[in-house]
Amino acid sequence: MILVEAVGREPRPCIDYRRLNSSIRNQYFPLPNIEERVERVSAAKFITVIDLAKGYWQILLSKRTQRYAAFVTNFGTYVPLRMPFGLVNAPYFFSKLMSQVLENCESFAVPYLDDIAIYSNNWEDHLKNVDEVLKRIGDANLTIKPSKCKFAQNRTKYLGHVVGSGVRTPAEAKMKAVLDFPTPTSKTQIRTFLGLTGYYAHYVKNFSVIAAPLTNVLKGKVKRESIMWTKECNHAFEELKRRLTKKPVLYAPDYKKEFIVQSDASELGMGVVLSQRDAENEEYPVLYLSKKFSDAERKYSATERECAAIIYTIKKLKYYLDGKIFTIETDHNPLVWLKSNAGSNPRLMRWSLELQPFQYKVIHKAGKNHSNADALSRSETRTKSTNKKGR
Repeated sequence: MILVEAVGREPRPCIDYRRLNSSIRNQYFPLPNIEERVERVSAAKFITVIDLAKGYWQILLSKRTQRYAAFVTNFGTYVPLRMPFGLVNAPYFFSKLMSQVLENCESFAVPYLDDIAIYSNNWEDHLKNVDEVLKRIGDANLTIKPSKCKFAQNRTKYLGHVVGSGVRTPAEAKMKAVLDFPTPTSKTQIRTFLGLTGYYAHYVKNFSVIAAPLTNVLKGKVKRESIMWTKECNHAFEELKRRLTKKPVLYAPDYKKEFIVQSDASELGMGVVLSQRDAENEEYPVLYLSKKFSDAERKYSATERECAAIIYTIKKLKYYLDGKIFTIETDHNPLVWLKSNAGSNPRLMRWSLELQPFQYKVIHKAGKNHSNADALSRSETRTKSTNKKGR
């Protein structure tokens, strides 16, 4: 049995778990989706963020589990009494602990490991919600770290984002890290940069297409070999920096309003914008999505590439669109008939069947009016072809 202990108090049972075995992975309680957590919190007017002290170390290990977590050093064998960071099942057990501590609080409190966000649109409700969460944390004998907590904020930092009042932006500290990142000289450094910027990919239109020169450099079996840094790589590197450091803003989705999916595909990849309209009929972005085409997908016809972009988008954004009526805007006119007539193309017919469970309508939008999703690679492709003609 795993116990929960509060500093300065007698430990007492909180949740009766299975014994922790670091050699067995548990796949039945995945970690929460960060993007979904951030979106829910960003729509609120009042936000309180609570940070638990010492993280996993608040959980005691059973005698049997201590044997699995033991480690050997030059100074002897050590057996941890509390759950250390690094065990393969530690995130699972901590997430399950927080889920049970905050059971039935899903409408106003979301935990991500030791970070808990309490959000409300009404001041009186917020006070009640904060009181309820603090009471449950106290009943579980968990402790919080007051210096890292923020109470009743209109906008605050949560999971690397600044959220609140219906919008979200990347945290300034993370953007400074992106701006100060040195020019990569190895594959490892490129992976580090893409990992840092990729966390905020939903803020950047056509992220995957812009980053294509960098991901192409990573191809090959040798992981740490030196790289050939080209002008295209440097342009992609600087462009990603520029787009992330100009403080991009995304808006919180309103599930009572209709979603608009704007997709576009080029020879290199696809770009997608998920958006909605406000009371003044002004369009605002909820998130950006992009993908670089594989070698096989580049051989698709123009219609197939455009349809592939729609299929990829709906699969990725299923938790937004499932059960909702939404509009697909495309600059490729043949796709308007996709729902009623996919023709004799087997691939289009298969994709048309995959879209049948969804309630959507396809609207053709001329390219000059479809700039939101127009892929950056489109202009790059045209430039290359023009240069060839000039020769």
